[in-house]
Amino acid sequence: MNRTTLSLIAGTTALAAVTAFAAFDSPSASGASAPGAAAQLPVERTSLLCPAPSNSEIAETSYTSFTPVTRGTASGGRAELAAAGAQSADGSAKGGKGGDGKKKADKPVLTPKAPGTPVTADGSGSDAPALIGTAEGKFAPGWTVQETTEVAAGTGRGLQGVNCTAPDTEFWFPGAATATGRTDYVHLTNPDDSAAVVDIELYGKNGAIKSPLGENLTVKPHTSEPFLLSTLTDERQSDLTVHVSVRSGRVGAAVQALDDKAGGDWLAAAADPAGSLVLPGIPKDATDVRLIAFAPGDDDADLKIRLTSPDSLITPAGHETVHVKAGMTTGVDLGDITRGEAGSLVLTPTDRTVPVVAALRVVRGKAGRQETAYIPATAPVGTRATSADNSAKGTTLALTAPTATARVKVTASAGSEGGSAATKTYTVKAGTTRSIDAPAPSGLKGTYALTVETVSGGPLYASRTLAATQGGVPAFTVQTLPNDRGMVAVPHTDEDLSVLQR
Repeated sequence: MNRTTLSLIAGTTALAAVTAFAAFDSPSASGASAPGAAAQLPVERTSLLCPAPSNSEIAETSYTSFTPVTRGTASGGRAELAAAGAQSADGSAKGGKGGDGKKKADKPVLTPKAPGTPVTADGSGSDAPALIGTAEGKFAPGWTVQETTEVAAGTGRGLQGVNCTAPDTEFWFPGAATATGRTDYVHLTNPDDSAAVVDIELYGKNGAIKSPLGENLTVKPHTSEPFLLSTLTDERQSDLTVHVSVRSGRVGAAVQALDDKAGGDWLAAAADPAGSLVLPGIPKDATDVRLIAFAPGDDDADLKIRLTSPDSLITPAGHETVHVKAGMTTGVDLGDITRGEAGSLVLTPTDRTVPVVAALRVVRGKAGRQETAYIPATAPVGTRATSADNSAKGTTLALTAPTATARVKVTASAGSEGGSAATKTYTVKAGTTRSIDAPAPSGLKGTYALTVETVSGGPLYASRTLAATQGGVPAFTVQTLPNDRGMVAVPHTDEDLSVLQR
């Protein structure tokens, strides 16, 4: 191979690497092209991973897939969710269930038909598998899959919901526990053709917890593995931060946090460590709220605690600040901080900026009839965020503008079984949280999706709450709505024929 050919290959490879990196870069809140970018273009391929929903025999699970209609996409494409272990090298269904390695002809669990309309599938019992999904072409931009499980009794009973996640190499989960009465699992799903090697690190109130059993864990190709936290350490702690770090490969990760008495839910990964954080959507009837925070660096963090109410940004009496020691998990009981009004928690540095991660453990109901959900710190909506699996009743949208007034467009899609899309625009004043009963499509049949788009103004944060009373228990689950990464900034490229002379 001559030098000219090698130079051409090197130039092409470098361009491909830049383009691949851009595919994971979120668009700005304004939707404008990033400096030096030619345009914001729709992504062409998206991967999502759904953990196995439950080990309860009486669990009932629904999966809802939705892709918003996006201008500029190709006319073709496809999307598919199949059981983990049922993926061939090209991402198509090939057999097996839940990573058990069997090779039988399994059909996809879910195959969307067209953008703009949700598609649903159901599962039941403890045999429902983890799912691995891929969307291409017009199905890829903003593709969202929600997994919602109802458990009528037993540990973790109530409503459990999680957004299926994209594979990555690092995740932070403040809010897990190994305390008596808690059963917490870390679910790791590997979508690729080679094994992933992962470390699960635990940090408690006194710092890192020695856990050799959490090191060098192997997740086989196209499989999903749950790891029970209490088997990784003998320490029993009520506030833990879990750090999932991938040595080789990539995985999807989520923590299933189950309580013997107070229900349970999925704990999604928190936003990357940052000096200021927003945790949106504390329900107005929350009876107990606990903040769990962790500073992963070498410096302690001192943070202001403020609550965005429907009217203003306030400092809760008795909880003005929190001190987070470096490398240690800090838990703060905020009680019924909302006092009958929905709100969001805003954490900002008191002085110098130190990156932290954080989440809220939220309880509704009274003793004997309690249910728990989690709200991790999240990234802003940016150009657009997407939420699947909404119902005509029990769906609440929390919109938070911590620093500047924002205008927001909310679109309810057509229903999975019928109905016409509807759109409303809202204004969220600076320093407030606006809690709204989500708009529903006219003539709704089935479930529907919501897209939230920032029209103008400052950064907006959002979450969606699903609520349903089960046997007198106020069951609920909360999912934050970060940017759906449906668009990418593609950098300018120019012809440079001089590469052929090198």
